[in-house]
Formats: sequence, structure tokens, C-alpha cells
Amino acid sequence: MAAVEGLTKIPELRRRLLFTIGMLAVYRIGCHIPVPGVNTDTLSQFFQRNQGTLFGMLNAFSGNALENASIFALGIMPYISASIIFQLLTVVWPHLHQLSKEGEMGRKKINQYTRYATVVLALFQGFGISKALLGTGGGAYILSAQYFTFVAMITLAAGTSFIMWLGEQITERGIGNGISLIIFAGISSGIPVAIQQTIQAVRDGQLAPILFLAMMAIMVCVIGVIIFLEQGQRRIPIQYAKRQVGRKLYGGQSTHLPLKINTSGVIPPIFASSLLMAPLTLFAFLPADNVIITAIKSMLERGGTLYYTIYVGLIVFFAFFYTAVVFNTEDVAENLKKSGGYVPGIRPGKNTSDYLDRVLARITFGGALYLAIVCLLPDFMMTKFKVSFFFGGTTLLILVGVALDTISQIQTFLLTRDYDGFMKNAKLRGRRG
Repeated sequence: MAAVEGLTKIPELRRRLLFTIGMLAVYRIGCHIPVPGVNTDTLSQFFQRNQGTLFGMLNAFSGNALENASIFALGIMPYISASIIFQLLTVVWPHLHQLSKEGEMGRKKINQYTRYATVVLALFQGFGISKALLGTGGGAYILSAQYFTFVAMITLAAGTSFIMWLGEQITERGIGNGISLIIFAGISSGIPVAIQQTIQAVRDGQLAPILFLAMMAIMVCVIGVIIFLEQGQRRIPIQYAKRQVGRKLYGGQSTHLPLKINTSGVIPPIFASSLLMAPLTLFAFLPADNVIITAIKSMLERGGTLYYTIYVGLIVFFAFFYTAVVFNTEDVAENLKKSGGYVPGIRPGKNTSDYLDRVLARITFGGALYLAIVCLLPDFMMTKFKVSFFFGGTTLLILVGVALDTISQIQTFLLTRDYDGFMKNAKLRGRRG
């Protein structure tokens, strides 16, 4: 309600929201502009045959732009991949680690490297997409093979660079995280079609009404669990020692260090899905009559015990791995020690670091299990009960997480404006007095 009232009363918030909507509209329009020389009908048939592969996942994240062979077919995934790579390199590469400690200038330099890496990855992935299209047969393109490869690479890389610029503009001049909102817009574009297909399935008798209601109830419950746990955190009490500077006494206050249950976000399911789908994508271009390939493909397909076991294992692994990358307990303990803070009952320094490691490991394990359950439940319904679930667990996590983050930023904007207005009125009263 506060956001709606703020939209009508605060011109700046209204401008930011309209700018965000306009930029997302530009992105959605670009998703329907095809790459020159592509036969979209043949390409659509190819994606229908490969829905369970990596192509299917990338197509969902790009809002069907990949299926349409649009200039935005690669979506924002090259930028996300480059960002994750540089986050990992920051830990192991001393130069980047030093830049990360140099404040705003260091972050700008790392962002510049990330943009360069995004263009390189986009060119590489564009080359792979063009070769995949060439492998589908001559009906998917109407240009010569060499010319089509060059045009597709340049066009797709330019499209990704433009999306990256759109995301940065939304973050700077709009409201919310631009990159996340672009992914949100791509995924949510499939909601109307999914609802229409489900309603049609109920009318045709392919889906029982009771099963449909049960599916909707489960989806609502899953969304509620995601909202509850995404906002859940373990608060570590922090006490600051009193210290005297001159004649004044500073410190002595109590605060807390919030540790999120799901520190890694949606990174673990995305990485796990990508690693599992990569072999299936490769098998799509190999001979189908090979006995070994057929056996491996059947074991890794959705619905099998091996698939679920590997999927859960990868989610747990990446949850711990990414949490260790983004939250360095040694740095946190050292910063607390320098600022005079400590955890009650725990000695500063290494003891604090070990304590934070233990607490973080326990809540990360719970967060990893939560991610695995949320991601497996829709998949289990689709494979075991043949239910056409709207979205998988990963997409639900993204949709709910981005919505929560955007609402939080709107509320922060409103609180900041109210605080600034309060301070301005206080100054005016002080001058009158």
C-alpha cells in the first residue's frame, strides 16, 4: 500500500517506475526481432524437440527470445556468467582481490573487466548457437554457412551488450536491480501462455479439475515458503566495546550480524541445472543409435533416481561453495576486531571466524535442502504425475526473489524520502526559531 500511495504522491518514484517499465518494454520488443537470415519456423520445431536440454533452459530465461532467434537470444546469461567468474577470481587472483578492497574505484574497474568478458563470452556463445543452427539442417537459415555464422555472432553479441546497458540504466535511473528485472521480465512473459495451456488442458479433459486445484494450492504454498525462507536470517549479536576519544566516550552499543538462510540465492540450482543439461544438449547432436549414449541419456533424464541424486548433490555443493565465496568469515572477524566489535562469549579474531564458520555451515545446509526441495517438487509433479506445472523451482525462486528485492528497494526509497523530508522540515523550523 505504501508503494501505491508513493506512486501517486512522489513524482520522482513515478518517473523511476515509468522509466523501468519503458526499458523492459524495449527489451520485450527486441525479443521479437529475429537475427538476419534465420528461418524461425524451422527453429521453433528444433526447440520443441529439445525442451529438456540446456537450450530449453536458456530459452525460458530469455523469454523465448532464443526460440525466436531474436537479437536478444543470448539474453543476459553471458553477463551473469562473467560476473560469477570474476566473483570467483576475486578470491584466487591477488590483483582482483586487491581491487575489491579499493572501494568504489576498484569496483568500477572490476565491472569494466566484467563487461569485456561479457562481450567475449557472447561472441563465443553466439558462435556456438550459430553452429547449432547450422547443425539442424539447411532449413534453419537462408544465408551461406560462413556468412550466417559471422552475422549471428556479431548480432547476438551486440544484443547482449545492449541488454547489459539496459540493465545498468534501469539500476541507475529506474527502480530495482536492472539485470534481475530483465530476467524477471523474460520468465514472466511465459505466464499468460502457461495459464492458457493449463486451462485448455482442463477443458479438454487432459487435466482433472481436482488435480488442477491441488497444483494451484501447492504452487501457492511453495511461493509462501520461498518468501518466508528468503527473508529468514540468523542474527549474531555484536557488542562494541566502549572507547574514549579525547573527552568523549564512544561505543558500547549492541547490534547484530544478519546471516541469511539462503546466502547463495538462485546460483546453486542454475549451476546444477546447467551441468546436468549440458550432456543432454551434447547428446542431441550425437548419433541416436549408439547404445552407450542411449544408456547414459536415459540415466540422466528427468525422473530417474540418478538424476535426482546428482541434482541434489550439486545444489548442496554449490550452495556451500558460493556462500564461502561471497561471505568470507575471516574478513568479517578481522573487520569486527578492528572496529572494536565482538560476539559475546567469543574471543575476537580466529575464534570469532571459527564460530561464524560453524553457524554459517549449519544454516547453509538448511538453505541448501530448502533449495533442493523447492526445485524438485515442481519437477517431481511434472515427471511422476504428468502435471503441466507452470514453472520449475528455479524460475519460481527467481520470480519471487526479484519481486521481493524490488519491493524492498521501493520501500527503502520511500523511507529515505520521508527521512530527507523530516530533516528538511527540522532545518526550516530551526531557522525560524
